[in-house]
Amino acid sequence: MYAAAMSSDVPSSGRERVLHVLKTKGPQTSAQIARRLGVTTMAVRQHLAVLEGQKLADFTDERRKVGRPARLWRLTPKAYDRFPDCHAELAVGMLQAIQRAFGEEGLERLTEERTRQQAEAYRALMPGPNASLEERLATLARIRREEGYMAELRRNHDGTIELVQNHCSIAQAARLCPKLCGGELSLFRTVLGDDVSVERTEHILSGGRCCSYCITGQPNELALDATS
Repeated sequence: MYAAAMSSDVPSSGRERVLHVLKTKGPQTSAQIARRLGVTTMAVRQHLAVLEGQKLADFTDERRKVGRPARLWRLTPKAYDRFPDCHAELAVGMLQAIQRAFGEEGLERLTEERTRQQAEAYRALMPGPNASLEERLATLARIRREEGYMAELRRNHDGTIELVQNHCSIAQAARLCPKLCGGELSLFRTVLGDDVSVERTEHILSGGRCCSYCITGQPNELALDATS
């Protein structure tokens, strides 16, 4: 089982809640969605039918060893527009202007400076130097949620912890300037400290459902409170 710390900002309307589940949990059957939302499977199917008609969700039938294939629902690319994008048009325009004026070297210097500034801002919000890894991660996940990344923490069977960002709020800018993603990894390593290892395991711009980071530290630092 995973223990997850999730944002409380869950939409109130039925269809938006279904979209939220598909965004944060990946492909799901209608029965799985119904269990997560505490509603009937029939109600979920009605929402999915509308979302399919709006081209916000589609499905694949996955064969199982026993019984009928399972119908797995997922978001379409069109649905991504329903989630925050942090002034994407302005950011992309600025990056294009910098690229034209200063070339790739200019973009690289920009991303390095942005990472430095982010690290400085994050450090001001992080707990003190004696804080546990649990406290550091809870704070980092909260910061990223507030910035629109739909971040949560999950504990794996092997004791490692994942920082999962279910949405990339700078996706358009990162497509133009992939070094922004490299800066993100560097940022996390910097603010979590030298005693912590951070590795990216899934990446939205590489075709993943989310951006996920595997985090390991000292054995006594790996306790994770599911309510963080």
